[in-house]
Amino acid sequence: MSATDHRRAAGVLLLCRAEPALVRPSAQLLNEPLLLAPAGDGWSVLIPGEDAWRAGSDGLAAATAGWAHALAVAESWPVVGLWWDEEGAGFAVAAGFRRTVGYAWLADGTPDGPEEAMTALRARLGLDPVLDGAALDRLCGPDPDANAYARSLGLIAVLSRTGLTLPPGLAPGVHAAGLRAAVGALPATEAVDWPGWREAVRAGLDAAERSPLGAWTRGPRARALGAAEIAAGLALTLWAREPARRARRTWTAAGCALLADGALTLAYDWWRAREDGRG
Repeated sequence: MSATDHRRAAGVLLLCRAEPALVRPSAQLLNEPLLLAPAGDGWSVLIPGEDAWRAGSDGLAAATAGWAHALAVAESWPVVGLWWDEEGAGFAVAAGFRRTVGYAWLADGTPDGPEEAMTALRARLGLDPVLDGAALDRLCGPDPDANAYARSLGLIAVLSRTGLTLPPGLAPGVHAAGLRAAVGALPATEAVDWPGWREAVRAGLDAAERSPLGAWTRGPRARALGAAEIAAGLALTLWAREPARRARRTWTAAGCALLADGALTLAYDWWRAREDGRG
């Protein structure tokens, strides 16, 4: 790979542990040019366009962490965001309201991240503490034969034990245009666009109906949760508007996701109560 190609080899994979139908409503709230495709048993992958992170000044790792957080903050499933560029590679893991944490490797494969990130990855994805834990530990240790891309492939191999199967052409080291071309050629891939609030609410209600956690989305607990999400989303959105905040777009997206999910929770509870009354 030439120096020019190496500089271009920057990309992001947002790996969501949920089916595309459940991922779509949260992905729409990011209001970014995304491609969504299935990625194995119970997994989906989102591919952002290169312009999405070039527009900011926070770096690819920060943008990836922001997207992962915004996708997962109002959901029951976790997100692992993989990124790579000419300086190295890494990941961020996000789940609900818990703090998003990340890990990185320098271009030559030297580990450059906190141990807590691997611990969070194991816990949030329910990985085997022995077999998977040992494999993750090796990714944190010295290995003169493994560069950053090889380390990322090792991480993908661990996730594959949970059902993740990346479509052909999606791999660390492939540049953003190559990722989008590869996933765009798949028949199950769809472009995720902002549909407007009415359609977003409808899609969210449909997703709630299909969710295995549907029993938890009704009643007093649901109403309390919805109100709390709206309050938290409003506070986060206002906080992100401050000029000094970094990654303002991604934090705003996280606030909007909380607002939307809280509104959907309340709407779903009201709608189901009305339907039950009619029955």
